[in-house]
Amino acid sequence: MDTEIQILKKAEDLFLRYGLKSVTMDDIARKLGMSKKTLYQYVENKTDLVSKIMMAHIAEEKKMMEEVQASSGDAIEEMLKVGRYAIQQLRKLSPTLVYDLQKYYRDIWLLLQKLHRGHGQQMIRENIERGKTQGVYRKDVNAEILAKMYVMSSFSLVDEELFPLKEFNKEKLFMEFIRYHIHGIASEKGLELYKKHIQKISENSLV
Repeated sequence: MDTEIQILKKAEDLFLRYGLKSVTMDDIARKLGMSKKTLYQYVENKTDLVSKIMMAHIAEEKKMMEEVQASSGDAIEEMLKVGRYAIQQLRKLSPTLVYDLQKYYRDIWLLLQKLHRGHGQQMIRENIERGKTQGVYRKDVNAEILAKMYVMSSFSLVDEELFPLKEFNKEKLFMEFIRYHIHGIASEKGLELYKKHIQKISENSLV
């Protein structure tokens, strides 16, 4: 594995487990079994390290979304796969990490939001247009407006003030959000297809 990739992966694991603030560059170097001097040959400082991890995450997310689009037979199956991928990411994401990003790395958090809004809106917009063409979404829905609404609403799901972790299960919260979204735009044909996909997912989870 490339040394820089190894550094990013190991640092990300530590940040996800303990938060950004509490993990030092000494901790990361120690975990990697290298000197801090060697570590600084690959990253300028902790802020640069956090930035590179976030950019790598965005790139991975884009790639995953492209794979989801290509492997889905219809727009509703695509949205459900998006939901399952998001849940996998939420399982890794701690409230501490989000808090630390917002408080100590504000510029990176704002850039992350901007990039996420960009490719997220594009993907949802394309999904809605695909669903309208397939007849599983209503013809009268505005893809541009709903894509923006979807992405902005999705950010609220990791807002600890709005949805405290002790009161709301993040996985159930996101699946409720996906269900709300699909029910809001699906045609009768789409709702029937949604039920079939949900039933298939439930059956597979029991295997």
